Amino acid sequence: MKHVILLCSAAFLLAGCHIYQPYSRPEVQTDGLYGPKVPVADTASIASLAWTELFTDPLLQNLIREGLEQNTDLGIARLRVKEAEATLLSSRLAYLPSVSLAPQGGLSSYDGAKTAKTYSLAASAEWEIDLFGRLTNAKRGARAALEQSEAYRQAVQTQLIANIANGYYNLLMLDRQLDISLRTAESWAEVLRTYEAKWQVGEATEAAVAQARASKLSVDASVLILRKQIRAQENSLSALLGSVPRRIERSTLDAQRFPDTLAIGVPLQLLERRPDVRQAEAALTQAFYATNAARSAFYPSITLSGSTGWTNNSGTAIVNPGNWLLSALGSLTQPLFNRGRNTANLRIAKAQQEEALLNFRQSLLKAGGEVNDALIQWQTANSRLDIIGRQVESLQSAVSNTRKLMEYSNSSSYLEVLTARQNLLQAELTEANDRFDKIQGVINLYHALGGGAE
Repeated sequence: MKHVILLCSAAFLLAGCHIYQPYSRPEVQTDGLYGPKVPVADTASIASLAWTELFTDPLLQNLIREGLEQNTDLGIARLRVKEAEATLLSSRLAYLPSVSLAPQGGLSSYDGAKTAKTYSLAASAEWEIDLFGRLTNAKRGARAALEQSEAYRQAVQTQLIANIANGYYNLLMLDRQLDISLRTAESWAEVLRTYEAKWQVGEATEAAVAQARASKLSVDASVLILRKQIRAQENSLSALLGSVPRRIERSTLDAQRFPDTLAIGVPLQLLERRPDVRQAEAALTQAFYATNAARSAFYPSITLSGSTGWTNNSGTAIVNPGNWLLSALGSLTQPLFNRGRNTANLRIAKAQQEEALLNFRQSLLKAGGEVNDALIQWQTANSRLDIIGRQVESLQSAVSNTRKLMEYSNSSSYLEVLTARQNLLQAELTEANDRFDKIQGVINLYHALGGGAE
């Protein structure tokens, strides 16, 4: 007996080296993750801001709240969290014994003899002792699956907030471009009227009138295209909000305010803040415990079972409580002929764990690249706005000068007027697009850093 106890203890210690080992994060390289020229000394980050603090437009806040309540993808993600919570509860209950009640009754008679009545009322219980970690690894794996589902829900939420914000600011940019085009169309209508009056008195050519009319029609066509794009963007936003197509209430592009500087923190914070990175690590954790569970299959399972109740198997009256029925059983099941299958399952689990590790590392690299892209987008748009702003001022002056020359002298040709106004229109449209690009850089950086998860 002593030898058996020592043998079981040795087997338990040997198995515990692997099957009870908890998950620990593998070594990951975060130095230079944001790029070689990005300073990361400060741990402050805009991702720590609540989305209501970053997006201060009340109309946008209402849209985001509506999306968080009604978006179908986010609703599905929440249901997945509930499924994972139920799975974890099931794995925890596996530690408790299973109890069942099995009443039986019978009537028997042979060759017309008096009918014998028998019955038994028994309750049985079965309890698996988790000596080799099968239940423990199942519970830990279920907890990792819950963390993975919760991280997925947060990833869907952060993406939804970013998409709604991008769609809203894109609408504001289109509104701005539509306003510019409408004002340009009115200006071209005035130019056309002036040229037609000059043509009547012989101070302008028919070609100048035709060119002015063509320029106005071109702007009129662009107005129609912008209106179509606005409607399409409103429909897209409505779908994100989980509602039927409708007009989106909104502010103006000029009314939007964002920080002048953006703090990004240190790359290591991505491991805790970025939902898709945490989701990838949770998948790695789940794969780790699946490998431990595959190792547990090589060891025996120990089950204790018993039953208690009473019976009148002697055939006495049904009202007689009869005699107590008691039984107890202990069983140990050791796999003998399925070792090859267990070995294959272990190899599969190890391969899936390595795959999950690569996905985890790749998700971190992807996150770092997205942070760098968003920073470059914001910085480039900021620099372009400074340049395009000066360009718009110069072109506005050129348009004003050519207009005065056209009205009060013959020294300005229709080609100069055409060129100046078309250049101003294009510059103003570009300025509106660059302003949206800068705002989009803020949104993309906030999302890339894991902002909006809570």
